[in-house]
Amino acid sequence: MPVVIANGEECEAALPCSVEQFLVAQNQLPKSVVVELNGEAIAPSEFGKRELSEGDRLEIVRIVAGG
Repeated sequence: MPVVIANGEECEAALPCSVEQFLVAQNQLPKSVVVELNGEAIAPSEFGKRELSEGDRLEIVRIVAGG
């Protein structure tokens, strides 16, 4: 199975898939994370449009509200 790098760890991914599909497969809520793809910040509105390729590097940060 193809592999992408998410937060420095290899993850199998059912490619081709969008960033949004990958997040859901990783049990991440797309509306609660910020994503950088190969060094480029991705707007949440682009998650469903941006396709992942084998070897892509993702940085996924969970948004936490607090005070």
